[in-house]
Amino acid sequence: MNFELAEEHRMLADLVQRFVRDHLMPLEPAVLAREAAGEDSELTAEERAGLDAVSRDMGLWSLDAPEEVGGLGMPHVALVAVNEALGSTVAKYVLPPDSPNLAMLAATCTPEQREAYLAPYARGETVSAIGISEPGAGADPAGMRTRAVRADDGSGDWIINGRKIWITRAAEADFTILMAITDPVKGSRGGMSAFLVDRDTPGFNVLRRIPMVGGEYTYEVALEDCRVPGWKLLGTEGNGFGPMQVRLGTRRMEMAAWCIGAAQRALDMMTDYAPQRVTFGEKLSQRQTVQWWAADAAIAIHATRLMAYDCAWKLDQGRDVRTEISMLKVQATEMASRIIDNAMQCFGAMGMTKEMPLALMAGRVRTMRIYDGPSEVHRMVVARNLMDTRA
Repeated sequence: MNFELAEEHRMLADLVQRFVRDHLMPLEPAVLAREAAGEDSELTAEERAGLDAVSRDMGLWSLDAPEEVGGLGMPHVALVAVNEALGSTVAKYVLPPDSPNLAMLAATCTPEQREAYLAPYARGETVSAIGISEPGAGADPAGMRTRAVRADDGSGDWIINGRKIWITRAAEADFTILMAITDPVKGSRGGMSAFLVDRDTPGFNVLRRIPMVGGEYTYEVALEDCRVPGWKLLGTEGNGFGPMQVRLGTRRMEMAAWCIGAAQRALDMMTDYAPQRVTFGEKLSQRQTVQWWAADAAIAIHATRLMAYDCAWKLDQGRDVRTEISMLKVQATEMASRIIDNAMQCFGAMGMTKEMPLALMAGRVRTMRIYDGPSEVHRMVVARNLMDTRA
């Protein structure tokens, strides 16, 4: 096994690190000031527009989009370092287009959908969302109640009714990939389908914006006789679960890399600060507790980074990585939480302030232990794949 990135992938990593250093890090003071004032800590429209222009000029758009729709077709291995760099700052920015929904579209779209949805999305011209979770269903797809039935007028259209929650960007997205049950008997095992629902579709109603830990927001959406043309069924009827897992796997890889970046940032802050701070006549860097925080963090980051590259490489080889992705999701999110928490402890009262990025980093990493499958579910997956736990 070769542990060295290809030259083009190293160059890409260096380019993204420069983008983060020169264009994202300078925005952190404004982000933190808004967070401290109780305002939205997301980037403003003006800030995002400036970053879009710069990142496009730097050739950082459509990195993993298929080459046939104008993308660079970069593998998962190349994106680990990209997302690690992006995860090192609280000036949160995703290079267009967002990879998970892109992967699901690329795996399932028809020629008509490719032209109408995938191609403009791959070019960064549109924004997407995905609606999976429902009130009361949580991470269990078997609990999904949103129903899609064929219209009785012979048009081939679908009528969708139900409710979705915890949707990122639902109000801003041009379209949402919506999961619904089309066969209640089969449920999530052969009875779940995906649909492309445009923002202005009658019956697609954004109910509320939900503030989350870490300065982020999600939305709740109600589907009330929402009529979707038949050609906007994504993939084949009843086979939405598999492509949804492609999407979730891509996001989990992203999250792992973001967590590695956040943990590395916290470790760097701690190792810079500890030699400067003197308490009771001794530098923090000379105290065994702080030394072990730093040593354990470096060990955990290194191990998690290797896990991420191993999983990414296997994904690029077309292997089944369900176990590895679940292990990585748990390891990366919980590792980053521990390291950031220790960094906050190292900084003392200063670590509790909203003038530093640690608190915002801690909140954002905390949500990742829930998003796209909580740690408990992923541990269940690993255990189930290791032994028969269903008896």
